[in-house]
Amino acid sequence: MERVGLDIDVPDKMAAAEEPSADTTLDSLADDETVDYITGDRIKLKGNEPVRQRIARALFHEYGISVDDMARDFPIQIDVPGQRKATKKADIAIFEPGTKHELANLRRIVICKPEPKAGRTVTKIRTYAQAEKDLEELKLLLGTESTPQVRYGMWTNGLDIFYLYKEPNRFGARFDELAYWPKADEELGSATVASVARLRRGEAEMLRLAFRRCHNYIHGNEGMPKVDAFWQFLYLLFAKMYDERVSRRNRSAPRFHVLPSEPSSEDGRKAIDQRIRELFQEVKKEYPAFTSRDEITLSPRALAFIVGELAPYDMSGTDMDVKGVAYQELVGDNLRGDRGQYFTPSGAVQLAVQILDPQPGEKVLDPACGTGGFLRETLRHVLNKWRAEESTSGLPDTEEQLADHQARLAAYAADCLFGADFDSNLVRATKMSIMTFTGTEGNVYHMDSLAFPAGHLPDAREALKTIPVPGSVDVLMTNPPFGTDIKIEDEQILDLYRGGVAQSWSRDRGTGELTASENRLNAMSPEQLFVQRAVQWVKPGGRIGIVLPNGILSNPGPADEAIRRWILDNCWVLASVELPVETFIVEANVNILTTLLFLKKKTDQERMAALRGAQQDYPVFMAVAEKVGFDRRGNPVYRRHPDGEVILEEQEERERVRIGGKDVTRTLVRKRKVIDNDLPKIAEAYRLFREKHPEPGVAR
Repeated sequence: MERVGLDIDVPDKMAAAEEPSADTTLDSLADDETVDYITGDRIKLKGNEPVRQRIARALFHEYGISVDDMARDFPIQIDVPGQRKATKKADIAIFEPGTKHELANLRRIVICKPEPKAGRTVTKIRTYAQAEKDLEELKLLLGTESTPQVRYGMWTNGLDIFYLYKEPNRFGARFDELAYWPKADEELGSATVASVARLRRGEAEMLRLAFRRCHNYIHGNEGMPKVDAFWQFLYLLFAKMYDERVSRRNRSAPRFHVLPSEPSSEDGRKAIDQRIRELFQEVKKEYPAFTSRDEITLSPRALAFIVGELAPYDMSGTDMDVKGVAYQELVGDNLRGDRGQYFTPSGAVQLAVQILDPQPGEKVLDPACGTGGFLRETLRHVLNKWRAEESTSGLPDTEEQLADHQARLAAYAADCLFGADFDSNLVRATKMSIMTFTGTEGNVYHMDSLAFPAGHLPDAREALKTIPVPGSVDVLMTNPPFGTDIKIEDEQILDLYRGGVAQSWSRDRGTGELTASENRLNAMSPEQLFVQRAVQWVKPGGRIGIVLPNGILSNPGPADEAIRRWILDNCWVLASVELPVETFIVEANVNILTTLLFLKKKTDQERMAALRGAQQDYPVFMAVAEKVGFDRRGNPVYRRHPDGEVILEEQEERERVRIGGKDVTRTLVRKRKVIDNDLPKIAEAYRLFREKHPEPGVAR
């Protein structure tokens, strides 16, 4: 596809597409240091610095403001009643693009405060009135005689974010509350609605914060239980994304918007309330995932707050990684179950998808999909393949690419992507997750995958049309529920696996060989049955990635040994990657050692050859991951020099922004701490292994 919006002529003062380079001599940091996003210099990470770094990054990625037009700790003379002029510093000062960092060129001011310590309960989101004392400092900087040209101010502590607009008058200035700032090259119109093309694309930390602020407002300020707050937030999120699609298609102004004066007046909040409720009625007609029982029950004040948080974002255009992280964090906090539903950490999901490498046209299934992590990652994997073919990797999509990619992803999800789970809430959450990326629900079924095609849940009959057992799927990835406290005891389910893994075994005392017992098994752990179900579901030559507790692969008991033998009889073992306990303890709150096992189903001829002893030996890729980027408390783990200092690496960040009405790509090079994570290295090692040793069995 042709790249759009690059290599253009713009006015000289705006044409700096290359951002300032970082200090190339800097190669390590102490634990309490970081590389300043604005200057590229070494700084101490204390006080308000973590908040300032996040905001500076968001100003570049979300607002299109060059770091060359920012300054740290910029001094401003202020008027103090009854005293001489004093000097205070703006934590981040933003200047007219391409001009000197002088007071006359100052345009925006940011005040950053240290982030409040997290408590055990959800922190209520403060209103402007409740933060009036904190905002006095910002008003002082905006309203002083030395800054008459400065209009915009921001105050944040990393959780609360307040925006002010200064309107000069004969008495000095009036400060209006804003729901958000305009982007770099915009001015705020008092009664205008931004087009979809002018919305900003989310940066990971800021979008995650926006999602969390919305959820916390509903939970803390409206008094709703966490799960109810989660669904109310999702209703509004999908109203937002539906509105973007309609606006793009019809070239019309968005309805999911907030005018500057609306949130602060009762009439304005009522207008927002009416627009959003009408919009959500259209959403329910458009998407079968919503029913007549789904209703927005929030107050007009809560709706005004949440619409103000989400309206500036271009959710459709925001990178899939960013949306996925923000969405998964909310889902994981609110829908984690008590039946072994341990949500698969993102690192393990990415490794599985990279190793199995789903190809265009291959059917992909997760029969215990939870919140849809494997399915989302498959979509991202496919999208990244397209971007690589288009030579646009690392760049945000243009409007043309966005429309093309979303249409192709929707078609791919409809034809090739399948999921199932026995928890109806997780099925809905997965459908909505896929909708955030494709605009369509995909194929996610509420059914019991172990009982399929039987079972009492409603979607089994529909699933039978698309993913029947056996042999209908090319790639299967799953993290099944496991644990001895959730054993499967249903005879009808166990009967489906007798003659396979559902067999009682003992060990001959004389020979030590396994011997089938006549005792009838009356219970098995679900992960044991899922091994056989996965192999049944894929076609001969189909590939499987499954998370299993280490016991199945290492316990010496006859039951686990019999399962391992069944695997070897029916599959080629492609790879085995042992994961450290940190993998699940942080993201899923489960203290368990697991292995990602990768298999390829044998054809009937290959199974018969193995029984005759005619199977050739083949190499198996095996790896043990010791580091996954964080410790047991979730703190990041970095690679270090022998002297203990943290190793740095250069990172190139690119962002497409509009300057003078045209798209320009800006590149920023900054050094960052290197996360100590073995999983990407294992994925690369597997790729090299396969270059030398092709997959055993039938060729793809």
